[in-house]
Amino acid sequence: MKLAAIDIGSNAARLLIVDVVTDTFGNPQFNKLNLIRVPLRLGFDVFEYGEISKEKRGMFIQTMKAFGHLIKAYDVEHTKACATSAMRDAANSQDIIRKVKLETGIEIKVISGDEEASFIYENHIAENLDKLHSYLYIDVGGGSTELTFFADGKLKYKESFNIGTIRLLKGMVTEQNWNDMKDHLKQNTKSSLPMIAIGSGGNINKVFSLSKKKEGKPLTLELLKDYHKELSSVSLEKRIGVYKLREDRADVIVPALQIYINVMRWADIEEIHVPKIGLADGLVQSLYEEVKTH
Repeated sequence: MKLAAIDIGSNAARLLIVDVVTDTFGNPQFNKLNLIRVPLRLGFDVFEYGEISKEKRGMFIQTMKAFGHLIKAYDVEHTKACATSAMRDAANSQDIIRKVKLETGIEIKVISGDEEASFIYENHIAENLDKLHSYLYIDVGGGSTELTFFADGKLKYKESFNIGTIRLLKGMVTEQNWNDMKDHLKQNTKSSLPMIAIGSGGNINKVFSLSKKKEGKPLTLELLKDYHKELSSVSLEKRIGVYKLREDRADVIVPALQIYINVMRWADIEEIHVPKIGLADGLVQSLYEEVKTH
């Protein structure tokens, strides 16, 4: 069965196409057929002006049309499309969603921060890890950061904060925002077990590949601090040239590191695992469960 997930974030839109096959025990295996990322950067309009500009609207609709053609070309049976922080805040998001539905047949649902955290958790990474630790999922996006705390084999706490890479670049995150996040973490992530972080999002994936670590090996808080210092001390041009970063990654990677570092410090975490998962992966898993149930 072929499934597709569309994740419309504040920095980029992603289309993930998978083929789900069941193994001999009836467990689903999600085989990735394609992952396409388009840097729409909706958050740059929305967080500053409150809506998506005419130019970005055009780009958005063209991207959805392209995604629609690919979905047809791959003969996908079911699709789930969700939009996050930028579309939550955009005054004209409903108009754009209507237009996309009309022109492409793709139905976009704007999800809350809470739903976003739940979908990321659909990846069930923590459930397959040892029970000797508690785990904090940290998903950093352009408009928001989702935190999900998992201990004793159970989901204990999840929260979304309007602290994201684009909001930071635009100077829209206040001291109070940071303090709220810090207080939440201190109050809700108490555990007798040592805690490990699980990082998701394009930026932490990029840091992981820069680190040349072996798959499955964690990154340390110290290493993240080193990268933050190193990358923030050079110009955008240098980040693109020396570190081979795309322009739409080079500007957001520094504020992303700042968020991961703060969260890990406040939760007293020394290591972060980077399983290369994202919202699109969680959406596909959730879609599979829906299809199976119906």
